[in-house]
Amino acid sequence: MTALTLTFPHERPLQPLVEAALKNEQCLLQAGIRRTEHRLREFETKYGLSSTEFLRRYENDELQETLDSIEWIGEYRLLERMREK
Repeated sequence: MTALTLTFPHERPLQPLVEAALKNEQCLLQAGIRRTEHRLREFETKYGLSSTEFLRRYENDELQETLDSIEWIGEYRLLERMREK
């Protein structure tokens, strides 16, 4: 396990500030994940494909590249990165 030690030149405790910043970042990530999942559902509904099936077919050159396909892939990759965080 990695340990992080922070020093703060003031009397005020630093832990509540760090915890609040981390909580805020977590809330922002969760909101981003919800928005991205919603956008993916829109594509899935519009084209009648799951995102994983779309990606498989796209990577196998079974689908034409369009603006929607580029956006769909971008949203899918964004969701992966946000979930990793």
